[in-house]
Amino acid sequence: MIHFDNISKRYPGGHDALSQISLRLEKGQMAFLTGHSGAGKSTLLKLIAMIERPTRGQIFLDGVNLNNIGNRKIPYIRRNIGIIFQNHHLLYDRPVFDNVAMPLIIQGYRRQEIHKRVRAALNQVGLLSKEKVYPITLSGGEQQRVGIARAIVHKPLLLLADEPTGNLDPELSREIMQLFSRFNQVGTTVLIASHNIELIKEMGTPMISLQDGRVSHNGLPFNANRARGL
Repeated sequence: MIHFDNISKRYPGGHDALSQISLRLEKGQMAFLTGHSGAGKSTLLKLIAMIERPTRGQIFLDGVNLNNIGNRKIPYIRRNIGIIFQNHHLLYDRPVFDNVAMPLIIQGYRRQEIHKRVRAALNQVGLLSKEKVYPITLSGGEQQRVGIARAIVHKPLLLLADEPTGNLDPELSREIMQLFSRFNQVGTTVLIASHNIELIKEMGTPMISLQDGRVSHNGLPFNANRARGL
């Protein structure tokens, strides 16, 4: 699903955020991305979502070389990706329903399909009864769930989350992680950046550790045939 081939990312000013990253996350897998602040976790996710472009190396997403994708085609690639941020980026002047519907509206879905998908997504995160309220009235955990519903409403093949539990207490953090696990169980590929090592260990999910922009540990299952390019 995701293949990084010797990826490096240097920002203007000479800062190397990532150096010679090679890894592969297979379709249907779930993994955590860990490392200290500034290790390169967010940059790696941004490269997958094409928010940033690599300086060197190649990135493949579901067999597509992202290096060959022009800016005009990026929205089509992102239709297969759901992105969740630590800061929810919700529209506080719109009700929960409208926030979750936004990706479908942008993609031109018909009203009937939008209503069906939004309510299904809200039901999955336990917020169906909150569709008409405004996000400002919700707790931090509920706001994060709205962000998750928005990320899954278009049924993406890949779900990326950048520190999704960073502002939540331990109990709410576990609930959010269990949501991701449920999405993975129905076939969604999931990659989560998190510094919460204790919670990651509880999940029993493979972990990729970054240190100073390099992979210091890769706990993903090794596929010998893939490594040989077969």
